[in-house]
Amino acid sequence: MSLIKHITVKPWETKGIIGPLRPEGAFAAAPEKVALVIFLGIATILFSLFTVGYFIRMELPDWRPLTDPAQLWLNTGLLVISSVLFQRARNIVNSDQQKNVMPAFIGGGVFAILFIAGQMMAWNTLQANGYYVNSNPANSFFYLLTGLHALHLLGGLWVWSKSSIRLLSGSEAQEIRLSIELCTLYWHFLLVVWVILFALLANT
Repeated sequence: MSLIKHITVKPWETKGIIGPLRPEGAFAAAPEKVALVIFLGIATILFSLFTVGYFIRMELPDWRPLTDPAQLWLNTGLLVISSVLFQRARNIVNSDQQKNVMPAFIGGGVFAILFIAGQMMAWNTLQANGYYVNSNPANSFFYLLTGLHALHLLGGLWVWSKSSIRLLSGSEAQEIRLSIELCTLYWHFLLVVWVILFALLANT
């Protein structure tokens, strides 16, 4: 009877986890981190495509390069400081400390906001000097690339604001450790993207 029972077993109907598989997922990293890495990959492709389009478009005769406002240098410094502060917050949390996490983390977001404000000032300066979006293709690409970068920053600031509210409400830094790590990674990525964009716009 035991032999017949063994032969008639239908293993494909077995419910639950089969073998050594675990329900935690296929990645060792947190799902939020995996999602961010995938998003950064998509963003890299997006910025790369616009950069290729920039080089192709500038070869046409109607391309008239614009003079980049000096404000961009200051803005770059603001974004560097922002990224440094996020890294400091991450280092403090990784060392299992609590002191000075809040000033570093919140300060990183504040300098990012100042960067966006500086970008708006640069756009206003260009428009005041007659460099409008539809004046020529070079102007259009300038507003497009810098605006797209600022839009990504705004998305990061939304996540940063939620974590900052938790910190200000009395949450321990360890409770939002993952958020601090993800914000730091995201800001480093946007800093690298901005440096490349700035070099591209300043030298073409």
